[in-house]
Amino acid sequence: MSDLSPLEQDCVKIFFMLKILYRTILKELLLSFLLTLAFLNSILMMEKLLRLSRLLAGVGASLFDMARIIVLLQPQLMLLTIPMSLLLSTLLVYGRMNMDNEIIVMKASGMNFRKISFPVIALGILCFCASISVGFSLGPKSSIKLREAIAQIITLRSTVSVEEGMFNTSFKDIVIMVKEKKSRDTLGNIFIYDNRKAEEPKVLMAKEGKFFMQGGLNIGMYLQNGYINISRPTTVTEMFFDKYNMILAIEAESPTPKKMEYTPRQLLRDAVKSDSYKKRAALYLEFHRRLSLPAVCLILIFMGTPLALIAGKSGRLGGLAIGLLVFTVYYMLLIYGENLVMAGKVHHLIGAWTPCLLLGIVAFILFKREDSA
Repeated sequence: MSDLSPLEQDCVKIFFMLKILYRTILKELLLSFLLTLAFLNSILMMEKLLRLSRLLAGVGASLFDMARIIVLLQPQLMLLTIPMSLLLSTLLVYGRMNMDNEIIVMKASGMNFRKISFPVIALGILCFCASISVGFSLGPKSSIKLREAIAQIITLRSTVSVEEGMFNTSFKDIVIMVKEKKSRDTLGNIFIYDNRKAEEPKVLMAKEGKFFMQGGLNIGMYLQNGYINISRPTTVTEMFFDKYNMILAIEAESPTPKKMEYTPRQLLRDAVKSDSYKKRAALYLEFHRRLSLPAVCLILIFMGTPLALIAGKSGRLGGLAIGLLVFTVYYMLLIYGENLVMAGKVHHLIGAWTPCLLLGIVAFILFKREDSA
């Protein structure tokens, strides 16, 4: 430092001061972002967990099984919650700084609005990269892993839940009893009473059987070397079989649509090949959503800080309310645009990108106004 001129020494001091300032703000932003992300993911995950609990409770899924499902659900939620967390964390941190007059001090020291917003720019770029990674790679892979995990849990736990010499009523209107378990997934000497059709109750007996997944999340039972007795009001039907597939009474909708498992390239490929307008439109909308939601992260770089100053002295609750309002309006416009596309009234590009464009215009106006103030 002694070899530098006074001006150079001042520049070095300013550089280190800015470095400490940016690091402090960015640290607070990251902490708020992670806490907000965890909170939003928990809220959005409740509906999916309720749907899955109805499916997995009947086969005795363990806490470890549910924990694995929760982990695999996270990437699918992050595409929406990353932009929301970016905006809310910016509003919370810069709102707190505004209340403590730190923004005024920074402006008085000669920092313009762009320099004040630099930590948000850095976080926004990081969020954009994370969203692209989720939409293009991590999300589809986790969706496939989720379906495989649910299938594995159901087939394994269904076998575990059936105890030797005990009547099992896990499946609706079906009673199962086995005399032995030949292996981890194979049952022996099986008795089944099927009362799903009250007017035609069935009795099945088989020497061996295994549980399996029958498309989607439907569970079936593969029976070998058995006998079926079907009772009707006037007749009785008896049949012997070597192999028999029986679909059981677990019916559940997947917690994520099948298209979530597709990469963007697969979405475009299937959209081009599809001969159904609704299916083609849905695939195109999913593709554009994988791009538009990450793009929102870049837009929020220019919107978050001005909104925090607009919130004024209303505090964190004011910033939180503004952030939720912004995303409520955006998401309503997004859903409305997608519905118009599905109805065939607008092109999929217009329906998918108009909300993003409107948000970008508002962000540009707000940032320009604060930057020139």
